[in-house]
Amino acid sequence: MPPAEAPVVGILVGSESDRERMQPALDELSTRGIAHEFEVRSAHREPDAVAEYARSARDRGLRVLIAGAGLAAALPGVVAAHTDLPVIGVPLRSSKSVLDGLDALLSIVQMPPGVPVACVGVDNAKNAAVLAARIVGLTA
Repeated sequence: MPPAEAPVVGILVGSESDRERMQPALDELSTRGIAHEFEVRSAHREPDAVAEYARSARDRGLRVLIAGAGLAAALPGVVAAHTDLPVIGVPLRSSKSVLDGLDALLSIVQMPPGVPVACVGVDNAKNAAVLAARIVGLTA
């Protein structure tokens, strides 16, 4: 069996419970034949692990990072603070949100100058994968 192609897109979420809403990104990348990885690391519970993941991403061959997050949605910004790779944020709805995902959307789009994060619509992981595919296509 030949070795698997090294991932070029990293998908990161803060909780395993976010996988279902991020599945469209995994499916889209698979359909396009783009190698990817999926990791669970919380910006609040495991900040050092998130920082290490982001810092080491380029050296591991990743070219784009997708981070799905709900509520305060810190994950995409924390990832962007520790890498120079493009980061795409996916705001996720949460049963704990009083704003039905708007809180996450606003958290992701309001990054400070110098810490860019692209943002797709609430629960729109598929668009994040499409954007990642376009970015990978530019760097191929």
